[in-house]
Amino acid sequence: MAHLPRRAVYSLKPAREPIPRARQSWAFASHTSLHPLVLSLSPLLSPPTERREGEEPGEMGSDSPPKKWGLREQREAYLRWFSLADDDGDGRVTGKDALKFFAMSNLSRPELKQVWAIADSKRQGYLGFSEFMTAMQLVSLAQAGNEISQDTLAHVDLETLLPPTMEGLDKKLKKNSMSKSNSDIVVRHPSELPASANWFNSKSGKKIPLRSVTSIIDGLKKSYIEKLRPLEKTYQFDDFVSPLLTSSDFDAKPMVMLLGQYSTGKTTFIKHLLKTSYPGAHIGPEPTTDRFVVITSGPDERCIPGNTIAVQADMPYSGLSSFGTAFLSKFECSQMPHPLLDHITFVDTPGVLSGEKQRTQRSYDFTGVTSWFAAKCDLILLLFDPHKLDISDEFKRVIGSLKGHDDKIRIVLNKADQVDAQQLMRVYGALLWSLGKVLNTPEVMRVYIGSFNDKPIRETVAGPLGKELFEKEQEDLLSDLNDIPKKACDRRINEFVKRSRSAKVHAHIISHLKKEMPALMGKAKAQQRLLDSLDEQFAKVQKELHLPAGDFPSVEEYRETLSAYNFDKFERLKPKLVQGVDDMLAYDIPDLLKSFRNPYE
Repeated sequence: MAHLPRRAVYSLKPAREPIPRARQSWAFASHTSLHPLVLSLSPLLSPPTERREGEEPGEMGSDSPPKKWGLREQREAYLRWFSLADDDGDGRVTGKDALKFFAMSNLSRPELKQVWAIADSKRQGYLGFSEFMTAMQLVSLAQAGNEISQDTLAHVDLETLLPPTMEGLDKKLKKNSMSKSNSDIVVRHPSELPASANWFNSKSGKKIPLRSVTSIIDGLKKSYIEKLRPLEKTYQFDDFVSPLLTSSDFDAKPMVMLLGQYSTGKTTFIKHLLKTSYPGAHIGPEPTTDRFVVITSGPDERCIPGNTIAVQADMPYSGLSSFGTAFLSKFECSQMPHPLLDHITFVDTPGVLSGEKQRTQRSYDFTGVTSWFAAKCDLILLLFDPHKLDISDEFKRVIGSLKGHDDKIRIVLNKADQVDAQQLMRVYGALLWSLGKVLNTPEVMRVYIGSFNDKPIRETVAGPLGKELFEKEQEDLLSDLNDIPKKACDRRINEFVKRSRSAKVHAHIISHLKKEMPALMGKAKAQQRLLDSLDEQFAKVQKELHLPAGDFPSVEEYRETLSAYNFDKFERLKPKLVQGVDDMLAYDIPDLLKSFRNPYE
């Protein structure tokens, strides 16, 4: 780090004792790239500090900084700065807002480009209040001559970090205070429903004004409501592929789902990351988790039944209602206040069983539920145990249902310290051999090896080389998890484009089947003939319209769904709807990404 000038005194924290890699858990991650996100919690937890009578915290940072500048004072002052920067008062500082406000810092364009890139690590296209505070802290460091990086911010004592010098800020604050008092400044909590949630309920939501779009997610919502949803409704996409999207589906936090046979350590893995147990968690050598449990943040610790969660507008689980009460009785939400859960939601699943008897005794479509969650999740962890390498028939079906989400899958060989190094080598080879028969991909899946629990590694079994291996593997997995919130917006765009292409292909298939039906006689025989030759019909549509084969659904699953419908009642092709989706993919989304990229690029 560069030497700090004498004009501003910073208190840097002394080097800490290194945390053992094998036990770093999320504590390691929160001090690296997620630091600005977790930082927003600090002002609420810090004790109040004294301030001189008559001294306004909002006036600090431009001419004469006060003697006391703790996190609480920072929050009060930056709240006023944030209100000034946020012209339209929607709780978001967009790129256009930042260009005007950050110019007062007199930093160079490359420096401000780096400030924005670190503050907007999620690539949302705007800064919320916590991200704005991070940006101001980075500006302060840059003005002091420091290199602008996440590591620099992570090693600074934020409680003594002085505010940046903003030229002309005092005059603008005084002018702004005449029209808006401190009590009027409200920063919307992330859990509150955004204003764009009303777009999905409004009958006049066909055309949404551009001024209402203040983020990439808002732009995706606008494109979905105006262009994609009409196509999905017309051709019953929700019955064949996926339910219609709601506002909460776009705003939901990233999800990580854990799958595996019973007693492979799924619940213990979540407990290890949270450093505490979640409400309703049960751990044991037998199949203890008998339901799907969503672990998310909340004001207090409680368990919410599945039927309640499925009807909550601010929760993205309404689509699970299609699996019926039998499933919802085996589904629950576990809420608890936790810094990690403010950014990631975990999905704990029942242990996958073996044997046909266990499969038939499930009262709901287990494979269908896992497939639904797979489409919503950002990462899927398949957990294995050195003593449970066999892939049962049900587990094979579950893994098969993950097709199309290969980029999200990671393999975790848990409890690896229960075998010595020689046995571990054989276990690793056997695991890859078993997976090779199920995962029909030429690429080898990433396999993390370790013992993800709160107990010390059994070095007597693993040996010094095994201990070092587990530490490095755990660090890699934590780094992978740490990147999830950063990539959440990119993942939303990716899933949205994938859904759009799928809906377009579905519309062509449905309209083709309608066109092939006779006008008067022999409709039943014609429908059966089309069902029997569905693979040929797919090939015909693909060849005529030059559509990619990878965008077509599974023939067998599609045939099963189609058998319950009357082809004669399907809609004919409406070129205007299809063209709208094509234009959205070719122009609207690229323009959206361009509008909300780094404003200093």
